[in-house]
Amino acid sequence: MFENLGSSMEENFNIHLGKKLRMRRLSLGLTQTKVAQAINVTFQQIQKYEKGTNGVSSNRLMQLSQFLKVPIIYFFEDYREFKDVTSSDETSEDLNYSFLSRTFSSLSSSQKEKILQILSNTSKFEKVG
Repeated sequence: MFENLGSSMEENFNIHLGKKLRMRRLSLGLTQTKVAQAINVTFQQIQKYEKGTNGVSSNRLMQLSQFLKVPIIYFFEDYREFKDVTSSDETSEDLNYSFLSRTFSSLSSSQKEKILQILSNTSKFEKVG
């Protein structure tokens, strides 16, 4: 019974980590090949990490963290198994609010203003349609 729980939790974490890896890679505009070369694996291995098919060793996780310029905790953020989920009606788990917040904070005032303007215009369209 407990073996299945551990296995399920591990699979869920592999999928979670894969999503975080993919999101960070894409936000930096990197290819799977570029990331693979940086940590000395094949691009197919990066594909397997991103799909959650293969787990990532602690050593590889450290390499990914350094290359992608994120703290290791980044890969654990928002992992549902570690949180007390109070509502099953939460917004999409693919969104990483802490990442978005940090990224937004690092923008210039004019960049922030443009994004807020776009969001404001988008919400007007939603109300109409």
